[in-house]
Amino acid sequence: QVQLVESGGGLVQPGGTLRLSCAASGIIFSFTAMGWYRQAPGKQRELVASIASRPSGSTTNIADSVKGRFTVSRDNAKNMVYLQMNSLKLEDTAVYYCNTAPPRQMWGQGTQVTVSS
Repeated sequence: QVQLVESGGGLVQPGGTLRLSCAASGIIFSFTAMGWYRQAPGKQRELVASIASRPSGSTTNIADSVKGRFTVSRDNAKNMVYLQMNSLKLEDTAVYYCNTAPPRQMWGQGTQVTVSS
């Protein structure tokens, strides 16, 4: 059974930083592309960053809306994927989720990121 547990969210001022973590289980992690998604109030869930599997070189793709501010990384030994968020903006406020890329039906509880002054 796939399990995804996100952590690291919180309240931060504009321009601040956060690092989100995701612990994955129930998948062959190093062979699975992973993604970070977010859903803001009243909006559809969107993909913000993805990282390919180890055999595919762990290449990353970052959405234009966060490019230059967010980076994604993975630790295959720990089955963890991370999202480093710098220079946060008000519009980054959302619940952030990790999942495979493309996503599976099962989602974790997400972690709330609130950017506010």
